[in-house]
Amino acid sequence: MTYKDTVKKYYKDSGIAFTQEELDSIEYADFGLGNIETEGLNLIIYVNNDRYCAKEMVLLPGQTCPEHRHPRRGKNLEIEGKQETFRVRKGKVFLYVEGEENTSEISARIPKESQAYYTIRHEIVLSAGEQYTIAPDTKHWFQAADGGAIVSEFSSPSDDASDIFTNPNIQR
Repeated sequence: MTYKDTVKKYYKDSGIAFTQEELDSIEYADFGLGNIETEGLNLIIYVNNDRYCAKEMVLLPGQTCPEHRHPRRGKNLEIEGKQETFRVRKGKVFLYVEGEENTSEISARIPKESQAYYTIRHEIVLSAGEQYTIAPDTKHWFQAADGGAIVSEFSSPSDDASDIFTNPNIQR
């Protein structure tokens, strides 16, 4: 089974109804790193306008969305950065946000090739039915547990071009 077939199977097996158009429009984000199975994200964007954004994300087992933040944006930084709420629909997610380190050993496995770019260690473990809201301009990263995960994101408008990643090699 190809990578894309595997991702589509996760969506189809999630128990969430998707149209064929949505499944055909999945965004496979490898962040320009060329190791999507390790550092990547798979998204269906329901809506993204000037008021709000809603997405459905699939993370394969151990797949990681690299550390980043959503800063103020606009010509004069008049637009506040994205605030987002992650709600786990299926599986388990290890979420790391700025804050005091709260565990002696984190649950996630940091990708070896990018180890220096994962600096946040405040761990929040989210299981199916749990959610967490990330304030604007807060560094964060997340990884699916061994069974993979389906995550709904509800946020203020998403502007990928303004995201700042800790790893300078990331392209979005």
